[in-house]
Amino acid sequence: MQPNLIKSAGIAWTILYAAFVVWLYATAPRSFTEATTGASVVAGTYAVDEARFRAARELFGREQYAAARDEWARGDPAVRDARTQFYIAYAFYREGWGRVYNDDALFRQGLDAINRAIQLSPAGALSVDDPELKIHSAAELKAELQQGTESSLGDLNPLKIVRERK
Repeated sequence: MQPNLIKSAGIAWTILYAAFVVWLYATAPRSFTEATTGASVVAGTYAVDEARFRAARELFGREQYAAARDEWARGDPAVRDARTQFYIAYAFYREGWGRVYNDDALFRQGLDAINRAIQLSPAGALSVDDPELKIHSAAELKAELQQGTESSLGDLNPLKIVRERK
């Protein structure tokens, strides 16, 4: 009876080890921190680092958009939080917005971030309740970013200089 138990335990450990190796190859973490983050996503215990989120929000309020995006990226290393991706997209929008023209490269990066936020949000309807922001829904921000990347005759309008940034 005991030899069968030892054989069964050996087979179980071999299967667990093989699953761990396959998971490592599939996720390809570059550090131990990435590995633990990936494990928490799989386990359903992943959460954004709120201290980093608040620090990034303060940087955003001081119009230091690139630094805020970096801080949000550190707070959401697995890129799994819809609210964080919304703020990253908004930071791209704010930094890329111009009175005369918009920075298309920043707006495209913002579109990528807002599309991730929409995919991560339940039912694709993301709304952020922040009184300091003028755009509160992901759909509205996406429309602004798309409109900013398109070229039209309206781009030649001299009254565009008086428009307000959202």
